Amino acid sequence: MLKNNFLQHLEYEKRYSSHTVVSYKTDLTQFHLFLKSEFDIEDISEVTHHIIRNWISLLLDSGLTSRTVNRKITTLKSYFKYLLQESVLTENPTRKIISPKNSKKLPGFIEKSKMDQLLNEIKFPDTFEGIRDKLIIDLFYMTGMRLSELLSVSVLDIDLVNSTVKVLGKRNKERIIPLSINLLNQIKNFSEKYKLKSFFFVNFEGKKLTSKKVYTIVNYYLGKVSSIEKRSPHVLRHTFATHMLNNGADINAIKEILGHANLSATQVYTHNTIERLKNIYKQAHPKA
Repeated sequence: MLKNNFLQHLEYEKRYSSHTVVSYKTDLTQFHLFLKSEFDIEDISEVTHHIIRNWISLLLDSGLTSRTVNRKITTLKSYFKYLLQESVLTENPTRKIISPKNSKKLPGFIEKSKMDQLLNEIKFPDTFEGIRDKLIIDLFYMTGMRLSELLSVSVLDIDLVNSTVKVLGKRNKERIIPLSINLLNQIKNFSEKYKLKSFFFVNFEGKKLTSKKVYTIVNYYLGKVSSIEKRSPHVLRHTFATHMLNNGADINAIKEILGHANLSATQVYTHNTIERLKNIYKQAHPKA
């Protein structure tokens, strides 16, 4: 009865969508079944924060994500708040409940074999646009720079003697990124062939490319080798960092190249490396 009153309150007074109301109903039904089966409780006033914590632990142990569990906690908190307002309860057992932290989604990246295919097998047109687009892909993958940083690169930022490129990152912080000899030659040849004077990545009329245009270029070429859902310049930044770690690069060096202010921002890529090791272990160990 109390549950039904609460659901009607959500639907008619709070104006929640029918989908949301159904979700709340499902969560509360699961919770009441838990109370009955585990503690033989039918009276909601007997619920304590210890009981709720047991329920949360059970949900997490069952394999539900912290995001899903947090949604169910939100349902309980709303329910008990309503019961307090209706004077059914005098204390709120969810007051001491702390929601588990949402697990971070691992950065998406392109597998090395797919990047090799893109860079070595996919044909780019032998035109201004084709050479430029190939260089865009290479520069993202070989330096890990951000989209905004790539768009701001000018001819003067390329140091041909020291094989580096200077970029302006977040909070107007400059950093120097090393370039491979092959990439440096690509840059030099492109610049000289088309007599670039200012910004490096421009259209045929000499106007600086837009973020949307570069995104479209990257999305198009990554789509030729990968079915990953998000095919953006940032995915190439993730790919750079993941491949560097997989090949034994020092995480502090990667932090400096990426321009991260804190090491914690770089450490997220170690999870991709750990997942790779797990997969290798499962495939290679006879008892895995």
